[in-house]
Amino acid sequence: MTRLSVFHESATTIRRAVESDVSAVRDLTCAAYEKWIPVIGRMPMPMLADYDKAVREHWIDLLFQGEDLAALIETKCEADHLLIVNVAVRPSFQKRGLGRRLLAHAEQLAASCGLQELRLYTSKLYTVNIALYSRLGYASDREEPFKGNFIVYMSKRIG
Repeated sequence: MTRLSVFHESATTIRRAVESDVSAVRDLTCAAYEKWIPVIGRMPMPMLADYDKAVREHWIDLLFQGEDLAALIETKCEADHLLIVNVAVRPSFQKRGLGRRLLAHAEQLAASCGLQELRLYTSKLYTVNIALYSRLGYASDREEPFKGNFIVYMSKRIG
């Protein structure tokens, strides 16, 4: 599989996380998801993930603005699609288009692997996120109950 490892645009850099980044990945994810605790009434699953394992088994790409770790995207290459496991943007960097930039990066990753579909899942209560994914061309495929809420499964075909 071909992997895009580094992307530069002005002061923005994207690189793959390595073992020494685990703590930073965990900290950024927890900061990004903390706002959702009162919405869903519990800690979101990304706050509870095993990032030692995730850094070894998934692709976690870190987006830096200058020297600051601003956002990340965690993906997993499946046989017929690229699964977007997590997109997290540090609160002080939100509303700057970094999530959209990382989702576009995921499309490039999928294409480099010869995959024509991306999939993701999110809480039905994350309406802002669902609206963003829909604007970016993701379709809602199904919903399933999960811990007193619903998970929305979405996908996007790419050319």
